[in-house]
Amino acid sequence: MIDFHKDILRIDCKSEAERICSFIQQQMIAMKRDGVVIGLSGGIDSAFSAALCVKALGKEKVLALILPEKESNPISTQYAQKQAEKLGIETETIDITSTLEGFGTYKKRDKVVQEIFSEYNSTYKLKITLPVDLLSRDAYNFFTLTIDDGKGNTKSARLNKEALNGIVAATDTKQRTRMIYLYYYAELMNYLVCGTTNKSETMQGFFVKYGDGGVDIEPLAHLYKTQVYQLSEHVGVIKEVLDRDPSPDTFSFKVSDEEFYFRIPYDKLDLLLYAWENDIMISKICEAMDLKEEQVKRAFRDFKAKYNATKHLRCLPPQLGV
Repeated sequence: MIDFHKDILRIDCKSEAERICSFIQQQMIAMKRDGVVIGLSGGIDSAFSAALCVKALGKEKVLALILPEKESNPISTQYAQKQAEKLGIETETIDITSTLEGFGTYKKRDKVVQEIFSEYNSTYKLKITLPVDLLSRDAYNFFTLTIDDGKGNTKSARLNKEALNGIVAATDTKQRTRMIYLYYYAELMNYLVCGTTNKSETMQGFFVKYGDGGVDIEPLAHLYKTQVYQLSEHVGVIKEVLDRDPSPDTFSFKVSDEEFYFRIPYDKLDLLLYAWENDIMISKICEAMDLKEEQVKRAFRDFKAKYNATKHLRCLPPQLGV
């Protein structure tokens, strides 16, 4: 029986880092590749993944691509560059705005937004979010669109399925476009593409299929987000990245991972995900986390719904005769 407690996700950072480095080395040999290419976003997961690749393979065998677009937070590029400089790795910075414009990413999305808010134009910022603080109150997973006119005036409206699909379909082309560039360089240099998706994201489907989920290896997929933070501090990820609020950075209006998808802060989310995955008794969870039974059950309902709805993201396409 698992002795569930608040520190159950604490890990031996030294041995775990070495274990992941061994995995990276083994996969590069098995795939007969000469190095690794990674998308460096300015966030914690990619910074840590890059640091591990350098530790495993040496800085001369790691290429970092920095792939901003016009709606990215400018600080993301700054942090990515600073992290790369600390690691001593080669970088290529490619603005993917023109590629997205060629596909019509912004126009397709903005057409949907303008059907809801006719005044919306390119000077506005936007984001979509789920209801916050799931542990405090129950609410369905309905997305809300919020726009800002740049003067502090905001408007919000709940999205129906058609509008949500339109915004998500357009926005997901950002991640898929980045993967095109990553694989171009990977194939050009005979490198493998290193993923940056952690276990919290993998379990709940917080990634884009054939976007940030379309990679050759996933060295973090067994680590909860809070464990990524532990290890990142151990390997010396820069303070700016360690202190930064996790964000998908795909909308012009700043939005956190918690607002956009998880609805629970990571320090509580990861413990609850662990408890859900390992069938910990609710009474034990309540005692260890100072939560009420209805809060835990509410979180578990949300986990189950997201896990089931995103199963296809974690699987190869169904095939006959296999």
